[in-house]
Parts: sequence; structure tokens; C-alpha cells
Amino acid sequence: MLDQVGELIREVAATVVLPRFRHLSSSEIQQKAPGDLVTIADKESERALTKGLTALLPGSQVVGEESVAADPGLLGRLGDSGAVWIVDPVDGTNNFAAGKTPFAVMVALLRDGEPAASWILDVVGDNLTVAEAGSGAYRDGVRVKTRTDDPGAAALRGVVASHYLPERLRSVAAANARAFGEVTKGHHCAGYEYPAVALDEQQFALFWRILPWDHVPGTLIIREAGGTALHLDGTPYSPQDSERGLLVAANDDIWRTARDTLFPDTTIL
Repeated sequence: MLDQVGELIREVAATVVLPRFRHLSSSEIQQKAPGDLVTIADKESERALTKGLTALLPGSQVVGEESVAADPGLLGRLGDSGAVWIVDPVDGTNNFAAGKTPFAVMVALLRDGEPAASWILDVVGDNLTVAEAGSGAYRDGVRVKTRTDDPGAAALRGVVASHYLPERLRSVAAANARAFGEVTKGHHCAGYEYPAVALDEQQFALFWRILPWDHVPGTLIIREAGGTALHLDGTPYSPQDSERGLLVAANDDIWRTARDTLFPDTTIL
């Protein structure tokens, strides 16, 4: 089913999402909340993915970003028994609406509340990153493994997505980020940041707002590639979690270096 889902995602991206890129009218872009956009492509992509995924796995349920926007109670399905799909129909919608890259389509499959498989498609690049629990992570069919060494903070490149960080953490992280080789605010697209860690384009990424469609697909890819995805206090991440932030890194040692460099006083976490 890994290949079938990948084919479905590519088909929806090619027929629904990509044709709208840089061809959206103002009436096809709406604001769900301040700074949080949705487009006609998000809605049509989620409908097409929902139809296709439930056909592939009859009896399964879907938790999609746009369906949850209409009915937040759907988040309760994440802990249900059986098969539940998590869908981000266009990840990086603000980029997409502005005619910029990166943006992605992301899907994850939960079985009894635990991640079983995930898919992230870079729509413009047509690169598909896939993971299956216990079977590894792959980029366009080639096995992906994260780096195993820790060169130290001064040699690390990473992301601190500071927009949603509480002020007490934002100011500390900003001051301590200078110890790294390079820290950016990210690309406003989790579908870019996670594969970038797996491929060693960057070695860590820190998020605070951890909505399931943004982070369940990527965390499985990171773990299956050999990396680490934990809350800032070191506790495991679950698809049902929405608080305590999330730090992902290429391996355990880099995770500790990144966390302890950004927040040497862990009592503030």
C-alpha cells in the first residue's frame, strides 16, 4: 500500500494542487485565522485524498486539516482503534498562496493511535519521502539514514521556528542560537524541514505549535531514518500531543547538543 498511497498523493498534487500554483484568484484564498490561510487547492486536495485513501483502506477514518478547521471534535479520532489517516492537503499554504516554494502534501497512517506509515511529497520538486514503522525511511525509493556523529554546536545548522514560542523561551533561544553554525526561522513548511534533517541539509529543527498533520508524518520519517523526535523535556512525542514543543534532530547526541545549547537552564521548559 505504500506505493499506492504515494501514487495517489502524486496524482492529487499533479491534478489539483500544482495547476493552482501561481494561478489563484483573490476569491480562492481565505483566512481561517490571523495569518493562517486556506485556498481552494487545500479544500479540493483534502476531498480527493479523503476519497482515495478511504477507498484504499475501507472502514478507515480521516483527520484532515481542513475538516478539523470545520469540526475540531474530529481530533478525538486520533486515539481511536483501527486505521486513521492524517492529511495535510497543502503544507505551507502561506507559501503556496504567495506563489512561493516550498510546499508539500503530507499523509500519515495511524493504527490504534500509533504511526504506521507516512508520506511527504515536495510538489514542485516531485520528491517523495516515505517511512514505514520498522522498515526505514526512503526518498524516491532510496534508503535514507541520518548522520550518526555530533560535530558540536558550532558546526550545526538548524531551524528555530520562533513564531509560536512563548516569549520566555523565544528570547532565550534567540540569544543562544548564536552558538550554532547557522540557525534560521525555517521555511514555514514542515514538509520541507523534516526531510531536510533526514537528508543532512540541516541537523535539527525546533517547533512549538505541533498540529498532527504538520508533525506526525515527519516524526515517523525522522525516527525511521535513525533520528530523534522528542518534546523539549525529553519525553516521547505522540500524535495526540499538542503542547510542550518538539525538537527533532539527526541523532540523540545532536538532540542533546541542540536542546542544551538553546536552553541550558532546562527548568524554564
